[in-house]
Amino acid sequence: MNLPTGMTSGTYVGRFAPSPTGPLHFGSLIAAVGSYLQARRHGGQWLLRMEDVDRPRCSEAAANDILRTLEAYGFEWDGEVLYQSQRDKIYAEFLQILRQQGQLYVCHCSRKAIEQRIATEHLSPHIYPGTCRSLHLKEHAQTALRIRVEAEQIGFEDGLQGYVNQQLQQEVGDFVLRRSDGLYAYQLAVVVDDALQGITEVVRGSDLLDNTPRQIYLQKALNTVTPTYVHLPVAVNSEGEKLSKQSYARALEPPSHTGLLKALDFLGQEPNRELKDASLSELWSWAQSNWQLCRVPRITKQPEIAASR
Repeated sequence: MNLPTGMTSGTYVGRFAPSPTGPLHFGSLIAAVGSYLQARRHGGQWLLRMEDVDRPRCSEAAANDILRTLEAYGFEWDGEVLYQSQRDKIYAEFLQILRQQGQLYVCHCSRKAIEQRIATEHLSPHIYPGTCRSLHLKEHAQTALRIRVEAEQIGFEDGLQGYVNQQLQQEVGDFVLRRSDGLYAYQLAVVVDDALQGITEVVRGSDLLDNTPRQIYLQKALNTVTPTYVHLPVAVNSEGEKLSKQSYARALEPPSHTGLLKALDFLGQEPNRELKDASLSELWSWAQSNWQLCRVPRITKQPEIAASR
């Protein structure tokens, strides 16, 4: 498949890619604000993508709710919203490239079987033990496909976290690109979509930092451009857990400039006291004019708004 050629050299293209498994919460707002302001500060585009590739966990209602919330908070995205659930044929084409290169193999391992082998042989719980790597199993619709990870160190300079490197084979192992239920894995979908949308910089939460070396490995395998990366601090609750649906993070309150002020404060932008009485549009105008990535803290922290149980 040919990559898009419409992007002019030097054009900044960023994106926000929520998973529609529930309403946006404060942690989501941080990622949205950071990616949005980074794009606008560079005079670039900000695309919106629904990462609903994991269909059993996602819903159209949640996606629509996210769109309404973003609009109410004053976000303005460029172009049409992209839905991963509608792109299976595209992911299949890129998977075929890797298949033809001999980089994929069939895996019959269940999660339980992997856990049992790891426990029995006292292996690392975070690394696939390579059970099916040399078995040459026959592929069918209900088999998972993994990519062979060779001994390679993946390193990159994050715009906020500094230099990051990972021994991919030793720390991750071969990872899944198509699940046994026939759904395409997040790692493949995000790499393909970033390439086809011409994303030049990925701004997202640092909870996804560990995924980046796998994505860079895939970008190299598919001969696509690697964007730059900025991993923002993650908001946590009073127990140190990342704000998420799993930690019962509260949905965003009705849009107001107060929520945006708190997000800007969390991101180290130090909005003026006078802005407390500003309208939402005035606050956005200030934020776009004054955004500085160098002010954003690197570490996770507890915001003023905490998750409730």
